[in-house]
Amino acid sequence: MGGPSVAIVGSGFSGLGLAIALRRAGFTDLTVFERADGVGGVWRENTYPGAACDAPSHLYSYSFEPKHDWSRRFAPQPEILGYLRECARKYGVTEHMRFGTEITAAEFDAAAGRWNLRTAGGETCAADVLVSACGQLSRPSVPAIPGLEAFGGTLFHSARWDHGHDLAGRRVAVVGNGASAVQFVPRIAPEAAKLTVFQREPQWVGWKWDRRYPRLRSRLNRRFPVLQRLSRLGVFLWFEALLNPMLISPRGRKVLSAHVRALCRTTRWSVRDKQTRRILTPGYELGCKRVLVSSDYYRSLNLPHVDVVTSPITRVTSDAVVTADGTAHEVDTIIMGTGFRSHDFVAPLRVTGLDGRTLDDAWRDGPRAYLGLTVAGFPNFFMMYGPNTNVGSGSVVHMLESQIAYIVQAIRALRDPEVLYMDVREGVLSAFDDRLQQRLGGTVWNAGGCTSWYLRDGRRNASNWPGSMLAYRRRTRSLDPADYRFVKR
Repeated sequence: MGGPSVAIVGSGFSGLGLAIALRRAGFTDLTVFERADGVGGVWRENTYPGAACDAPSHLYSYSFEPKHDWSRRFAPQPEILGYLRECARKYGVTEHMRFGTEITAAEFDAAAGRWNLRTAGGETCAADVLVSACGQLSRPSVPAIPGLEAFGGTLFHSARWDHGHDLAGRRVAVVGNGASAVQFVPRIAPEAAKLTVFQREPQWVGWKWDRRYPRLRSRLNRRFPVLQRLSRLGVFLWFEALLNPMLISPRGRKVLSAHVRALCRTTRWSVRDKQTRRILTPGYELGCKRVLVSSDYYRSLNLPHVDVVTSPITRVTSDAVVTADGTAHEVDTIIMGTGFRSHDFVAPLRVTGLDGRTLDDAWRDGPRAYLGLTVAGFPNFFMMYGPNTNVGSGSVVHMLESQIAYIVQAIRALRDPEVLYMDVREGVLSAFDDRLQQRLGGTVWNAGGCTSWYLRDGRRNASNWPGSMLAYRRRTRSLDPADYRFVKR
């Protein structure tokens, strides 16, 4: 079939899924650039104890490649990584992978209608279409705590877990209490001699209805695929019909919040100490931050050598974490459970579009993209899991498949030999973004009374999609040529 050459940066769920879709559509001139030595993205990098998905396995997987033998309702990290590796092998995209190759710069040549790419090793190459599949959760975030560099013990981020460091008998500090921490804290708490969790703000934590699937379930799924499809549909409708309205609609928030709050409150009662329960109780609306799920985090806080500290960290010394109340908490290990730089959508890739304008320049007032996919002035450039495509509940894989279908349509349009490049119109992008931000203003993410990674500088929401997953699929189902400038050769 031929067609334009495509460069994809990243081989997680998004980059791998797009490569498979392009192969299935007949496009073979594609290269997936991956800085690591294998596929997997966030599921390759995050190997901390207890790492697992917090969306049910049947929904957190490609619709075109159901896995019949998930071991659990919420699959653990090694199993998800194995699934992605098997998908790459089965669909023949491994031959298109360039591992150990990091793209650091991309510049569009308007005369040629191509992207010129430069690798970290100084190599150059070119492609007609550039797709960033770096994701929002690829670069660990480490807060600028005074004295951190002078700490004399062992320090690492949860996304760069030091498996060679034995935590048995250690005095461990965990900075942060988000989605990663609620998974690894219960695993390391029994080992440590002393474990201190430094909490900036409490989280809403619901019960994780996890269980191991019996072998009979796997056999039935394989023999009667409709059973697995029904399970996937049921989970999908749960998120779409119940949880999403609570996050998006002020009326839905009132109706459902009381019920879900009650479930979270019941979970929190597993903490025996009354004072600890009090500091674990959020003062903001449920859903303002990402709602976490765990069936053992609160129980791990009952251990006599585990403490939760809410006084802010002011500095770190060679052997202690010092808080604002003047207490020096002596530790020999610090684990940063501080999440990711969620607004660095394409970092460290430097993207330069028309007239020498960089993406950093275009996003000076905050990241924005039409449908989270395209930016005016950057022709033949697409993003996956870009601005405002995160979901407060549900599965981001469903959103990624919508984006994949849209990008494949765009590449088909670029197959026309008379088309040099396509560029989304600035008016289309601005109108879309204005409406998007207006709708976000009434959501729990913006108005729920918390500080979260959803908001950039505490103001602009560059992360979330203010609608259902089905609504996003409808918006991306058909590419409207009128939204783009098609420049002829």
